[in-house]
Amino acid sequence: MDTAAIDRFEAGRGRLASLAYRLLGSAADAEDAVQDTFLRWQAADRDRIQVPEAWLTKVVTHLCLDRLRSAQARHERAVGDWLPEPLLEGDPMLGPAETFEQRESVSLAVLTLMERLSPVERAAYVLREAFSYPHAEIAGILDITESASQQHVHRARRRVAAERRGGEAVDPASARRVVEEFLAAATSGRTERLVALLTADATAVSDGAGLARRLLRYRTPERIASLVRAGFKPTAAKRRMAGGSPVMHIATVNGSPAVVAVVEGRVVGAVAFDVADGKVAALRGIAAADRLRRLNEAWQGHEPGAPVVSGW
Repeated sequence: MDTAAIDRFEAGRGRLASLAYRLLGSAADAEDAVQDTFLRWQAADRDRIQVPEAWLTKVVTHLCLDRLRSAQARHERAVGDWLPEPLLEGDPMLGPAETFEQRESVSLAVLTLMERLSPVERAAYVLREAFSYPHAEIAGILDITESASQQHVHRARRRVAAERRGGEAVDPASARRVVEEFLAAATSGRTERLVALLTADATAVSDGAGLARRLLRYRTPERIASLVRAGFKPTAAKRRMAGGSPVMHIATVNGSPAVVAVVEGRVVGAVAFDVADGKVAALRGIAAADRLRRLNEAWQGHEPGAPVVSGW
């Protein structure tokens, strides 16, 4: 392959990775899809490709659709068994973030909700909301009619809006203050304060530190407060499991505030928060090592400042 062809692909690699991540919710799977796209670009008769960007977008999209439709993926991503892979603020795989719709499309909340869409609905929604493709181009990418593209996007928007908690822009500084207060209550044992900081319909989901066979779900403020209080209570067993005594930082993950637990520079867990109307509406706890790989890599070059909890 000539240098110009490689350069042309590399110029669009970031956009392809961002698209694949939104479609798959997994950085590792997105990287695989982009690499497979490169192999197809390498083998293609490039003289016959009139618009390389369109060709590459179509190839990576269909590779992601194949993955979403596979029996293995359906099993792995069954409702209740899957959480998106969190990415640290500044990760290029998060992609465009100029508009509210672009930021929303990569939030953990929306990535989770998109699991309930069909693969084609998900692709049409992402191409439209995150990358502003016109319906005519979406139709060409997905091999559907322009009318079908419009219908898929409309249905996807409606379903996401109906189930999205809050769904409105939140001031990052205000959201961080809520999380700081929530963390202070959790580490001091003030369960009643935790309940007061949760919305009446708050939810929490956890992968059980990567040990549970299914995701653990909690749906009342009282149960969530008890879970959080127990989870943030330091014990010798937890230190052994983590490989040391974690310190905790507040960072931004997929556009939302998150508590990141770190042991000797290694991320061992992350809890991402949805904040609405000055309260916590949802928590997502991720501690499975394979879901934290890219976040861990990014953390090595991150300057988080002083931890909000040390000596845990």
